[in-house]
Amino acid sequence: MRLRWVGVAVLVATLVLTGCTSTASCSDGNDSNGKSSGSSDGQQGPTGEVTVFAAASLRTAFDEIAESFEQQYPGVTVNPIVYDGSSTLVTQLQEGAQADVLATADERSMTALVDSGLAADPQLFATNTLVVAVPAGDPGGVETLADLADAVTVLCAPQVPCGVASQTLLEAAGVAVTPASQEQNVTAVLQKIAAGEADAGLVYATDVIGDDAVQSFVPQGADEVVNRYPIVALDDADETGELFADFVRGPDGQRILQRLGFGAP
Repeated sequence: MRLRWVGVAVLVATLVLTGCTSTASCSDGNDSNGKSSGSSDGQQGPTGEVTVFAAASLRTAFDEIAESFEQQYPGVTVNPIVYDGSSTLVTQLQEGAQADVLATADERSMTALVDSGLAADPQLFATNTLVVAVPAGDPGGVETLADLADAVTVLCAPQVPCGVASQTLLEAAGVAVTPASQEQNVTAVLQKIAAGEADAGLVYATDVIGDDAVQSFVPQGADEVVNRYPIVALDDADETGELFADFVRGPDGQRILQRLGFGAP
């Protein structure tokens, strides 16, 4: 009788050590390799949608960032990103437009949003500087910043970040320009130059990368006029908004931004 109980004890000990029988799965939900039978890491990833408002100069970078973000978080969909001048986007949000994330091309526009009580604690994620852009071949013969005074020049409107930076650069150089038009975002300025509707204009260095329709040069003093880009998840956003903002500031987002010509924050 004593020997029979010893045999049972040995069998029980063996089952405890292996965690399961030879014909059945373990009772704690693990498979034969000890992994959860739910997902590969035992946890469900984030799900939902995220709506992003971003400065026009971020279009190429944020389109790529959104694609990379969705690959890393397949349960989250990035809705088509809304691009425009930073001040325009802030006004839209103040008037009731719905978004989870805002990225602007300057700190002043972001401060206006924070002062409205719609967000708090924005973080810098990139920097940018200006170049003089001209149509390919430079038909207007624009070679210096001073040449803009006599050329058909398009600029960003003074209320948007690229317009503020343009005026700062021109004033510091003592160059007076009467623009042929003032556009609401930097994309519109570049489009007019590429179409040959202007001799020149001031745009961001990142805007001309890979655009064969234009050529550019860095004017003297451009390195002293630096636009700093902040990003924030709005106060009423769910966790996907903060997740996207963190991704932009993280190593994957920073690699994309720096490859496309943006400076580090």
